[in-house]
Amino acid sequence: MKAKILLTGANGLLGQKLVELIVLNNKYTLVATGRGKNRLPKKENYEYESLDITNPNDVEFIIQKHKPNIVIHAAAMTNVDACELQKEEAWLQNTIATKNIAQSCANNNAFLVHLSTDFIFDGKQGPLAEDAKPYPVSFYGYTKLVAEEIIQNMPNLKWSIARTVLVYGIAYDMSRTNIILWVKKSLEDKKIIKVVDDQWRTPTLAEDLAQGCYLIADQKAEGIFNISGKDFLNPYQMAMKVVYFFKLDASFITKADSSTFSQPALRPAKTGFIIDKAVKVLGYNPHSFDQGIEIVAHQMLS
Repeated sequence: MKAKILLTGANGLLGQKLVELIVLNNKYTLVATGRGKNRLPKKENYEYESLDITNPNDVEFIIQKHKPNIVIHAAAMTNVDACELQKEEAWLQNTIATKNIAQSCANNNAFLVHLSTDFIFDGKQGPLAEDAKPYPVSFYGYTKLVAEEIIQNMPNLKWSIARTVLVYGIAYDMSRTNIILWVKKSLEDKKIIKVVDDQWRTPTLAEDLAQGCYLIADQKAEGIFNISGKDFLNPYQMAMKVVYFFKLDASFITKADSSTFSQPALRPAKTGFIIDKAVKVLGYNPHSFDQGIEIVAHQMLS
């Protein structure tokens, strides 16, 4: 009998990529869960359950019902400014919900793979290794850091934390854009855009992140893993790569520093990850940002 994976956040960008990957590999049976109805384009070869992760009874009922060997917890409130403005909701979705999932995994002997973020760091230095000291500068980062601490301190829990950075890609029925789509559309519409050159990241293709999570789950590799892209870039450099690939007019882009933007939440200036551990231990091998643009371009055509 196949082992079983239960996934939270199946309707999101990462969730959709994980559903595709797990179904394609055909090694596990999959229970995909999300808030409300199934919004995925393909509905075969997995089971779907509506799940309110903020309700501990709901979480325990679904996990007891399906008895998964592995839970991949990809659901989160990830809009950084929304988290700053709606702190109670952010705490509920990112921290309390994670506690519910972790407790239920411990109760039911399921291995937990939890998704975390570079925003747990203050951005004073990067790229960062797994043992870097966290110090969040936004409420979003704080909710995710406390969630990590809950997992690490949960008795009888086997766990892994996959931290990632600036995820981009294309998914079905997505409301949020990403840097590639935003730059392409803005310049095609002849809109002048300001792009910061003083924030540094290792942007992560959604397919690569899904692959990293799958490798952790498949190997039940315990501990913290940095799962991101390998190119250390600022958004201006990313934008110029998009310009070059799609042969757009670069004169519509103006360089800016982050102090010219007024946003509710602070962003760390420099993060990005060193991914040596994931490469060595898991066999993780992400695409370059140039390859990522090409993959997204092909997906846009289809």
